[in-house]
Amino acid sequence: MATEATFIVPSEQFPLGTIFEQLPGVTVELERIIPARDVVIPYFWVRGIAVDDIEGAFTEHPGVERIEFVDSVQDEYLLRVEWAVGYDDVLTTLTETSIALIEAVGTNERWTFEIRGDDRSDIAAFQSRCRELDIPITLTELHALTPVETTEAALTEKQQEALVLAYDRGYFESPREVTMEDIGADLGITEQAVASRLRRGIKQILGNTLTDVTTPPR
Repeated sequence: MATEATFIVPSEQFPLGTIFEQLPGVTVELERIIPARDVVIPYFWVRGIAVDDIEGAFTEHPGVERIEFVDSVQDEYLLRVEWAVGYDDVLTTLTETSIALIEAVGTNERWTFEIRGDDRSDIAAFQSRCRELDIPITLTELHALTPVETTEAALTEKQQEALVLAYDRGYFESPREVTMEDIGADLGITEQAVASRLRRGIKQILGNTLTDVTTPPR
């Protein structure tokens, strides 16, 4: 059965963590990872501060070949990083073991990764490989994937939990009665993680719902 796991890594143990040396208050969230030969090229967001040179906020790291600015929206920056060939870290290990990355958020304190494998043995193989490479991961959560059917849209338990809490607390009211920070405090996760779960959950519901909508005759 498909299994999801959450694990944490010290902020300085992940190459992109070098930004916290100069900008300790920002949050970094990986957008996606694209295998390209032997190199993993992820897109990621830096949120929480407005600076003129966001690329320059990252110091040199042996695992990073280069970082390129892609786009920005107010105090949010989209960048792309190309990893150095042959450098072993969490992302290359995920690719090597065919584990899917669902979400990864980094702060000055730690990186939190949510991953998914076809079964528990995949997660175990990933953990074993990390130990071989001396990558210090700490598993904090492990559970079988049990989607919940909502409006014909399959939500994960975490997406449903965030959506239900946001709805009950009045997040979708106008004006809003609660903030993402408040929801995150209740769930024990970051504001960015709340935003990601709400966005993914709403996208899943809309995607499945709108595909069933036929265009009315004129």
